[in-house]
Amino acid sequence: MAKRVSGRGASDTDPTAFPSRRGGRPSREAAALLGERILDIATELFLAEGYGATSIERVAQHARISKRTFYHRFPDKAALFSAVVHRIIQRLRPPAGTPLYEGGSLEDILRRLARLVLRAALAPMALALSRLMIAEAQRFPELAAIAAREGSRAEAVRHIAALLERATRAGDLAIDRPEFAAAQFLELVITLPQRRALGLGEPMSEAQLEAWADDCVNLLLNGCRFWKPSAPT
Repeated sequence: MAKRVSGRGASDTDPTAFPSRRGGRPSREAAALLGERILDIATELFLAEGYGATSIERVAQHARISKRTFYHRFPDKAALFSAVVHRIIQRLRPPAGTPLYEGGSLEDILRRLARLVLRAALAPMALALSRLMIAEAQRFPELAAIAAREGSRAEAVRHIAALLERATRAGDLAIDRPEFAAAQFLELVITLPQRRALGLGEPMSEAQLEAWADDCVNLLLNGCRFWKPSAPT
């Protein structure tokens, strides 16, 4: 999380804070730094104090900018929160070049994905975001839509479903709803370890998480191999 910045009410035209080019317009570099600074501060305030308690005025004050400068970048608080969630998700993604949906057997790929998903879901920033969403869901139901839009779950479900469908066409699995199976697989991998990490039980050790990932993959594949459709009633 970002360090807390003291809001001293300084103007956003303070040349010592944001160097400008001739004519007073901030350079591209300074504008980018200011954008990151706003997101750093907004992230800290949202995660520490909640969505409802974080006002645009507070973000602007801590960032030492005017509300006019804020609104030049973000139309409202929901847009700011969306940008914060997007940046958190991007930072939780595995490094570029990490093989995700290729390389090895279906079982190898799913085991690797399960470990990557767990690592992301149990990262401190992800847990803090989960606490915020749970605490604010009733007052601000729109937050769930923002998280769904900015998150990568739908993308993961789509790719895993494609893997399962390909295995089904090859005769290795028996399944008629690969997207449903993919979605349930992700829920199975994440839900219990995350609940325990959030304080609803004892957090799982690294060894337990490794075994959990393997067990989830075994359960999915064995279930899909021996699945039979229900007889119509």
